Amino acid sequence: MTEASAAERDLQMVALRSDRFRLEREAEWTRLEDIVTRMEKGKARRLSDEDVLALPTLYRTLLSSLSIARENSLDAGLIEYLEGLALRSYFLVYGTQTSLGRWLKDFLGGGWSRAVRAIQTEIWIALFVMIAGGLVGYALVASDTDWYYALVPGNFSEVRVPGASEEVLRGTLFKTENQDGLGVFAAFLFSNNAQVAILAFALGFAFAIPSILLLIHNLALLGAMIWVFAQRGLTLEFVGWLSIHGTTELFAILLAGAAGIHVGRSIAFPGDQSHLAAASSAGKRAALVMAGVIIMLICAGLLEGYARQLINNTGARYAVGGAMLAFWMLYFFVFGRRQAGAAS
Repeated sequence: MTEASAAERDLQMVALRSDRFRLEREAEWTRLEDIVTRMEKGKARRLSDEDVLALPTLYRTLLSSLSIARENSLDAGLIEYLEGLALRSYFLVYGTQTSLGRWLKDFLGGGWSRAVRAIQTEIWIALFVMIAGGLVGYALVASDTDWYYALVPGNFSEVRVPGASEEVLRGTLFKTENQDGLGVFAAFLFSNNAQVAILAFALGFAFAIPSILLLIHNLALLGAMIWVFAQRGLTLEFVGWLSIHGTTELFAILLAGAAGIHVGRSIAFPGDQSHLAAASSAGKRAALVMAGVIIMLICAGLLEGYARQLINNTGARYAVGGAMLAFWMLYFFVFGRRQAGAAS
């Protein structure tokens, strides 16, 4: 018998085994696929009690079939089909089934605030780092104004530069003819802060070191800007201009940095857990915090886009910024405590 004939015979045997294997189990796969498809389409309530009870059993039977198919090197198309059905079934058997509305209700109704309170230690660390970054930026520019150009991007330092007159700087904060330039700068701050928030969380896995460095650099930029306005006695006016959206925006960065530090600290010091288990637990908690950070950044963007342009009075700016800060503080550290205490 030639090698070609032997190979053809082997292929026929594989096809025959695959066909026989499929015929013996296809009814169960078809039933499982039908149940999974209906659940994916949101028709779970229409399933009979028998189908609901049979779902875990059918899923385990499917895994057994997949294992046999792999061990016996059956048809590749069959194995691919079984793998796909197993993946779809897994999320329905072990995943949490809830609607978007229910998830948002649970999230905003206490889930987010509880996650934030769970990382209070990291929040204090991030706050200390941010304050230190601001002071470092301020001190560096105060000692040598060349540091200002190293910290602040060149295209945003045309007018707001060391040595600028009080009239020019005040004009960037209040005069309508300069609002376009200030709006561009505010948009830059928002875009930059949003990137910092996301990166501070995403890079936390590297033992939180990149997260801390990002927080320091970002606040050093702000400290440098404060020094420029402080030299002309405009500190209160600049902080008031910034506070409208800055209290929300900087709070979001604080939480994002704390979430990244929480993940990095859990990996570095897992305690009684394994590194993988500690990272998984911390990652879930930090991801919940970050979902809220996105909401905060959206709110900051709306405040920057509308309130900042409509309010041209320092006192009113502080009122808006202070009200937003008070709202976030009450939500995170007061709201939901009673429910959590009752649940425990």
